[in-house]
Amino acid sequence: MAIKINLKKTDRVLFCASKWWGDPDMPENMQYPTVPVTEDGETYDYPLTFICQINCEDIAPFDPEGKLPHEGMLYFFAALDEWLGYENATGNGPGEWKKGEFVVKYAKSINFETFQSCMLVDDEDQPLTDHELEITFSACADDEEGFKLLGVPSSPQTRENYPDMLSLIQLGCDAELGLQFQGNGMVNLLMKESDLKFGNWKKTKAYMCAR
Repeated sequence: MAIKINLKKTDRVLFCASKWWGDPDMPENMQYPTVPVTEDGETYDYPLTFICQINCEDIAPFDPEGKLPHEGMLYFFAALDEWLGYENATGNGPGEWKKGEFVVKYAKSINFETFQSCMLVDDEDQPLTDHELEITFSACADDEEGFKLLGVPSSPQTRENYPDMLSLIQLGCDAELGLQFQGNGMVNLLMKESDLKFGNWKKTKAYMCAR
């Protein structure tokens, strides 16, 4: 069984809640992930797009086998600029993405007093992030299309390339979000179940298929 990610607009404050877009709420000692980019002979740190944070208590009812943590917070980041209609600084596309072009982070516990929202702003201190959306969860088929946690990639191509991995999170195209992958494809962050069991988040791989 996989866990479907459902998105909805809300006026509710989503600090330390499960949410899509917006700003991540992180412990003070957790760094916002960046990827080194070289342009015109100069190298600088380019911030990844914050995709979502998952309050793990929310997914516990849909994860009876305990494959994911049931407490704390999971965070997902990736280089999605091109696929959101912006200038692409990393050059990622179909196939396996390079390390650093995606990051999974995990905080073992949530502390409302010490967590803080990490806001990205431009040179005029204007927010760079899209308005946050509330996430709710429901059970779905392992090979469900669209946004989901766990299960297997809905793309046969990705399943064939990574037969021994499960899909940690799957991202599909969504016109309302402005998210459009090449060839109407999708992106899966993948892990071996043994690595997931021990929280080896750095062993995650990312793969984009184009249909």
